[in-house]
Amino acid sequence: MSRAHHFFLTKTTLVLHEQIDLAEIHHQLQVVLRLTAGEQIVLLDNQGRAFLTEIIAVTRKTAVGHLLAELPAPAAPAVEITLYQCTLKADKFEWVLQKGTELGVSRFVPVISQRSIVRPEDAVLKKYERWQAILREAAEQCGGGHIPRLAPPLDWPVALDHAQGLRLLAWEESATSAFPVKQAVLSYANSDQSAKQVSLLVGPEGGIAEEEARAAQAAGWETISLGPRILRAETAALTGIVLTMTYFNEL
Repeated sequence: MSRAHHFFLTKTTLVLHEQIDLAEIHHQLQVVLRLTAGEQIVLLDNQGRAFLTEIIAVTRKTAVGHLLAELPAPAAPAVEITLYQCTLKADKFEWVLQKGTELGVSRFVPVISQRSIVRPEDAVLKKYERWQAILREAAEQCGGGHIPRLAPPLDWPVALDHAQGLRLLAWEESATSAFPVKQAVLSYANSDQSAKQVSLLVGPEGGIAEEEARAAQAAGWETISLGPRILRAETAALTGIVLTMTYFNEL
């Protein structure tokens, strides 16, 4: 049996055993997937609840469903990862948002650094509507219980002070002196702190300026190496996420 399609309804309250207007996802149901009455989907409220829903009707203008049963909520990762990603060219940043969501990132924070191509803040904010849609679609595709949060863009100095939990800076120049990522993450994962939060900061296409890295170290960030090869920014982001999730036994 194929997996039912998952959809977030962010503008409607979901009430078990009641009919529900599916106008928010009508286009996906009728045009993209061509679903029909009698088929079942899963609706999520972005609060951790999921409902098996039967489609009652889909027309060219409307869609209606009936909430049949509440399903076990998708389990949240044991660690909350916030990716502080320096802004990248549009296709690369969107790829990071999509794949990061699939891997379990809880929050994304665009960072404007010295070598960021996409700047200033207003230019970044213009992309937010599209980015929010990408996060939503990726969360639906992977079956997550929440759509990752997208925070306002931050300048480098503000981002350094904004982060919580274990703060890791992926910096290629730290290869010989870095605190190994495995040691850093495992030490934190096994600590007594109950709410585990990891902040991962990754630079732009041109890399992180040395003075930026030194400022991060002075602010308490641990510089980490992601291996002996120089990775592209988008590859570094996903590598850091995968390693963190792996050491928390989430992959």
